[in-house]
Amino acid sequence: MKILPALLITFLAQSLAGCASNGDPRDPMEPMNRAIHDFNEGLDRLVLKPVATGYQKVMPGFAQTGVRNFFSNLNDVTVLANDLLQFKLERSTSDVLRISFNSTFGFLGLLDIASEMGLDKHDEDFGQTLGRWGVANGPYLVLPFFGPSSFRDGAGLWVDAEYTDLTRQIDSIPARNQVWAVRTVGRRADLLDAKRAIDAAALDPYEFNRDFYLEHRRSQVYDGKPPVEE
Repeated sequence: MKILPALLITFLAQSLAGCASNGDPRDPMEPMNRAIHDFNEGLDRLVLKPVATGYQKVMPGFAQTGVRNFFSNLNDVTVLANDLLQFKLERSTSDVLRISFNSTFGFLGLLDIASEMGLDKHDEDFGQTLGRWGVANGPYLVLPFFGPSSFRDGAGLWVDAEYTDLTRQIDSIPARNQVWAVRTVGRRADLLDAKRAIDAAALDPYEFNRDFYLEHRRSQVYDGKPPVEE
């Protein structure tokens, strides 16, 4: 029964995909999306960016790498699950080995031993799985706190968080919140330079983020080889 909300969202995505008559047809809810985008930007400017900047200055480089590797190793569980759902058996074998080596010889993922062994990091999630099996993006959607998404990918995000995010298995709520906070700050710190470049170069950061996100997700769904659009 838990998967019903995700299925409902994907059904709505298919139903609303062609509803727009003005502006970008991929973004029929642009006024609402821009409002949420502005909220997220304000939150980032007041909270996330200052904290991430402090984290980057205080944390030694090797510690930041360890945090990044640790959460990447946890993410490999989500990647593996979606490899299997997409019948990517060769990749799933590689990801099983990645998880095994990094969780043991890599000290619970703090060291990325697998990449040094030639087992490359993959990037799969349930939104990509839905796309692979023919579910369209649906309308572009900006999520509070999470940022750019779509109706399909919003459903995928919920499924991944519910079923394959190992941090949800932490029983202690304070400890779980601390883990989520470290993961969020670490990810934001990794994007400090890229975000500064976007803010300096983009005439309309909202449109830039939307166009980049939709093209990037399309590339991910087709493993970097999207078909030529008519």
